[in-house]
Amino acid sequence: MYENVKYCDVPIEADRSFFFDHVHIEWDQQIKFHQHAEWELSYIITGSGHRMVGNVAQSFSCGEVVLLPPNVPHCWSFDAYDHDKDGKIENITIIFPEEVLGKLIEGFPEMKESVSQIRCYKEAVRFEGATLKALQKRMHGMLQESSLERLISLIRLFDIMASTKETCVVGGVIKQNNSTAKIQEIYRYVFNYYQHPISLDDIAQHVGMNRSAFCVFFKRAKGVSFVSFLNEFRVNSSCLMLRQTNMSIAEVCYAVGFNDIPYYNRTFKKLMGITPKKYREQYQLSISQEESVS
Repeated sequence: MYENVKYCDVPIEADRSFFFDHVHIEWDQQIKFHQHAEWELSYIITGSGHRMVGNVAQSFSCGEVVLLPPNVPHCWSFDAYDHDKDGKIENITIIFPEEVLGKLIEGFPEMKESVSQIRCYKEAVRFEGATLKALQKRMHGMLQESSLERLISLIRLFDIMASTKETCVVGGVIKQNNSTAKIQEIYRYVFNYYQHPISLDDIAQHVGMNRSAFCVFFKRAKGVSFVSFLNEFRVNSSCLMLRQTNMSIAEVCYAVGFNDIPYYNRTFKKLMGITPKKYREQYQLSISQEESVS
C-alpha cells in the first residue's frame, strides 16, 4: 500500500551555517522519498538511475547537479549496474536553511541581487552547459576545503546559480493528498520492479484499486496510459545503459523489462526517433568528437 512522504530533520551542526555531505556508499543505501524545510544542492559524481522530484519521475546520469527549493519531496534511485570499482555510488549534497540567504543580504548588501535570484527558483532545476561544469568544479573542490573555505565556495555557488539561464525544471512542491500519494507509490513501484514483468493487475492491486479504476485514474492524473508511461520509463532506462555499459542490445532489452527484442526496437524508435543501435553509435561518436576537441 502507498505511504506518505517522509519529513527529515537536517543535522546542521551548531558551529556551521549549512550541511555539507560527501557520501560513497552502496548503490541501494540512499535515503528514500523525503522532504525537508531547507534548500538542497545535489551533485551526482558516480551512479545513474531514476529520480522522483515532486510528482515528476525522470532518469538521471552521473554528473548532474540539481537545486531543490524547500519542501520539495525527492529521492534518487540508483541502478545496480552503474557504480565504481568498489560497487559504490558517490555524491555531494549541500543543504542550507532559508535564513542563510536572509543573513547574507543583511550582512552583505552586495549579495542582494544574487540571493533574490536564488529565491526565484520555485521549482527544482537541473543545471546544464557551462553552468553545470562550473558547479561541478566548485563542489568537487569543496572536498579539500576547510569549513571557512567551504562557506566562501557556497557564496560562489550562489553567484553561479543566480546568473544563469542554463536550467531545466525537474519537479516542484506538491500538495499531499490521496491522489498524489498514489502516484508517488506507483512511481516507487516502477522504480523497484521495472526490470521485471509488471501487469496492470499487479500495479492496480498494489495501490488498492481494481484494474479498470486504476487505468482511468492514471490516465486522468498523467495524461497517458500506464503502459505508455512504463514503456517510456524502460526506454529511458535503456538509454542510460546504452551510454554507460557495453551490454549488447539484447541484454539491455531484457535488463529493462522488455521481453521481446523486436518490440523493444520498435518502441525505442517510436519514442527516440532512432534505433537503439543508432542511438549508441551517435553517442559514442559525440564522445569521440568531444575528446578530440579537448
